[in-house]
Amino acid sequence: MEIQKNFKDNIIFTEMKDMQSIQLLIKELEYFGSFERAKHSLRFFKTGPGQYGEGDLFYGATVPEIRSIARKYKNITLNDVQELLHNKYHECRLVALMILVEKYEKSKTDTEKKAIYEIYLKNTKYINNWDLIDLSAHKIVGAYLYDKDRKRLYELAKSKDLWKKRISVISTFYFIYRKDFNDSLKISEILLEDKHDLIHKAVGWMLREVGKRNQNVEEKFLKQHYKTMPRTMLRYAIEKFDDKKKRFYMNKS
Repeated sequence: MEIQKNFKDNIIFTEMKDMQSIQLLIKELEYFGSFERAKHSLRFFKTGPGQYGEGDLFYGATVPEIRSIARKYKNITLNDVQELLHNKYHECRLVALMILVEKYEKSKTDTEKKAIYEIYLKNTKYINNWDLIDLSAHKIVGAYLYDKDRKRLYELAKSKDLWKKRISVISTFYFIYRKDFNDSLKISEILLEDKHDLIHKAVGWMLREVGKRNQNVEEKFLKQHYKTMPRTMLRYAIEKFDDKKKRFYMNKS
């Protein structure tokens, strides 16, 4: 295979006319890969035995490179997106979700949006790290449920699966943007006693986002729960408070 670099169009692959789009996409991810970056990602995303990302694999492509590839292949079919989402390499799943978000945002009908939403929830076992969830859950699940029954979020929140629980709370970011805080607070309450650090951080982040838009609403919630909530969650939640308020919440918890 002969590869030619082109700064305007990124990478042009020649002598590959018989290959499918999804195969070309994966070849580009491999091309951009870096052994050193892949090694760093294995540590950063906690892929060791017993860690939350156990067994994940990386090419070592950068996020800007992955975004460029996602833009280039945004018109692949939903079947191809699902195939990518099932790939053992993290970057393949990341680019699949970037494309899925793009497709959702460009969808013209509720039928198209529903199909993408259902694909997302059918494949949660592959949306299995915090970065994958954080770039996509609110843009697909939150966006779809905004004007609909949101009970599916509560089912996810009560799941035993770490990633489903994170999807449930991060999805409410879409609502928070629109100053709709009720479900964010209710789901945060469900997850208050969760043991995992990644849930503490996600809940604290969403509470902070509520507070950025209405600090009184956040503080009403905190005054009910700050004495018992995990300290990481609390630290994230009060990050934007002034020093006096930070001391009050941290010293009295």
